[in-house]
Amino acid sequence: MKVRIGIGTGGEQQAPAELEAMCGAILEHGFDSIWISEILSRPGLDPLVALAWLSGRLPGLKIGTTFLVPGRNVLRLARQLASLDHLSGGRLLLTAVPGLPRGGERTAVGVDPKGRGRLIEDTLPVLRSLLAGEPTDVPGPFGTTREVVLDPVPVQQPLEFWLGGSLPSALDRCGRVGDGWLPAMITPEDCGSGRTRIDEVAAEHGRTIDPEHFGVSIGYSAAPLPDAVLVALEARAGGADLSRVVPVGPVAVRELLEAYLEVGFSKFVLRPIVPPTSWPGELEALAGVVEGLQT
Repeated sequence: MKVRIGIGTGGEQQAPAELEAMCGAILEHGFDSIWISEILSRPGLDPLVALAWLSGRLPGLKIGTTFLVPGRNVLRLARQLASLDHLSGGRLLLTAVPGLPRGGERTAVGVDPKGRGRLIEDTLPVLRSLLAGEPTDVPGPFGTTREVVLDPVPVQQPLEFWLGGSLPSALDRCGRVGDGWLPAMITPEDCGSGRTRIDEVAAEHGRTIDPEHFGVSIGYSAAPLPDAVLVALEARAGGADLSRVVPVGPVAVRELLEAYLEVGFSKFVLRPIVPPTSWPGELEALAGVVEGLQT
């Protein structure tokens, strides 16, 4: 397996020089990529805009995002993704997500949480066709735009869409339309069983998912977390044992990564739950934690 470790951020309000220094440290310490997540109702940078800026500032950096599909104009989204991959020389990494079903995101996304999964499943085939440069009929709220041809198209052909989520419906969706799986807050055991289900569903639909395309997004902390943060995490974990999905301290981070590797997961995004006071210092320490894992 090719082990790759990216670094995730919520797109906190960093000055441009600080963001560039952070990403420079990602390259310096041998990490694979920068990931900026999209949460509309919280402070932070817009992922596609920030990644476009970073791709020009740091030509060697892979750029990734967990991005919202619901609530977007499909044709505009396709053009944005194609442009970003084209201008970055094929460095764009994507995980499509439905958005959180609670808090501000419940209303900010603009689509009922119950319908978001189906919307992703209906949208991805249209996106794939557009991004391949094929004449595509694009449905919209005021009718269908016929035989749209996108130009330029992405450097990466195909431009792959990984999916998140660990509910049974999300696993089945990944098997039907996903190119890879990147869940969060999930135990190694559940990763193993989830992968089995995804592979089964993919086979039922005449598909295969590359064995290298299974990873985990890991929220971690270098030090014990404040009580308020723990309460929020417990609510999101849905009763899961936090100690098994949110590692605290370097030893716990390393042990959890190794446990995921044992069940065949090889792509990771490490996200500090609390933004560090110094990203370069955080990344230097983290490089020591993961030393020898990336191949």
